[in-house]
Parts: sequence; C-alpha cells; structure tokens
Amino acid sequence: MENNSTQEKEYRMPMIGDPAPAFRAMTTNGKVNFPEDYKGQWVVLFSHPADFTPVCTTEFIAFSKQESEFEKLNTKLIGLSIDSLHSHLAWLKSVEKIEIDGVKIPIKFPVIADISMQVAKKYGMLQTVAKTQTIRAVFIIDPEGIVRAILYYPMSTGRNIEEIKRVIQSLQLHDTEHVSTPANWLPGDKVVLGAPLTQDEIKERMINPGNNCEVKDWYLTLKKM
Repeated sequence: MENNSTQEKEYRMPMIGDPAPAFRAMTTNGKVNFPEDYKGQWVVLFSHPADFTPVCTTEFIAFSKQESEFEKLNTKLIGLSIDSLHSHLAWLKSVEKIEIDGVKIPIKFPVIADISMQVAKKYGMLQTVAKTQTIRAVFIIDPEGIVRAILYYPMSTGRNIEEIKRVIQSLQLHDTEHVSTPANWLPGDKVVLGAPLTQDEIKERMINPGNNCEVKDWYLTLKKM
C-alpha cells in the first residue's frame, strides 16, 4: 500500500455557491490570509500563465486602469501565477515603465507568489498540458467569502475587464433588488423578474405586474429600474 505521506493531495475545484478555499500566501504587497483579510468586500481573484508574457502584461495594465472602478464597487483585485515573489516584483516594475495610449500605469494590487502551487491546486487553476502554469481563471467572491462566478479563458485570449466588472454589478444588483439581468445587460438597462411558481402567481403577475413592469409572457417580465 502506498504511503499516504507520498500521495499527492487531490483538490476539488470550487463551484459557484461554495465557500472560497482558504489559504495563506506571500504577495507583492505582503502576507495575505484569504478570505479572512477581505471580509466585507468583493474580490476578483485571477490567475495568469506567467510573468513577462505579452497577453498577461496587457491584462494587468487593463486591470490596473480599472482598479478605481472596482473600488467603487467595494471590490479588490488579487492576481496569481506560479512564479516567485522576485519574479513578480521585477515584472511589475517592468510593466510600470510601459506606456500605452500615452499613459504609464503602476500595478498596486497584490500578486500572489504561488511557487508551491498550493493556491492554484485549491482553485483548479492548473492547465492540463502545462501543469506548471495557471490558466486565465477568474473567481468572483462575495463579502461572505462565497464563490459567485467563475470565468475561464485560454492562453491566447486576453480577458475583457469590462465584462468582469459587469458580472459584479449584476450580482450586486441581484443581492440588493432580488432581480436578474438579461442577456447583454448593462447598468441602467431593464432587468427581469423571477418567473411565477404557481397558477395563482401567474394570474397575479398578468393582472398586476407592478410599477415599471412590462409582461412579455407569464414567465418573462421586464422591469425598468
């Protein structure tokens, strides 16, 4: 029988609705105890394949440009890759010298040094082919430490930062107003109400849908916020 001490620990990737796996790690901004250090705040935890790579560099600049917008949504950014702390620090210093559209953007949010792959394994971020690199994963975690959304991208495709922000805005609206957002929704657009669950609720919805509501059919009601 194989000794348990030599067996590699298996992790189940967290799913939407699961508590975010806890970890302690060193970042470019110091030590972090996650999610304890972020209680009461939303978090975008995202991984990138490697430092000093072109697509990742554009993503970090794009995230940094939007950091103040995420702050307005009570949201913190945390990056991660399987690189050393020194590699992260050198790369971020290099990125800060790059000028795009006439502007140089400093990277202020923390980047986790995950040489041991501890965090990457807990979050299912490792690639199937390149097992020592993380994919472009995004975990959106709410103030209670619950995973609310997961997005995965291939190495060749940079992430759309506006879409990540839009998902957070949708989740926050759902939590406060108990509504859902339709396809291609943007803040200010109409939202949708939950479908009735009984015959009586259907009749009530058709007769009295409520203020600013537009009934398309018994199961589809739009509402102007």
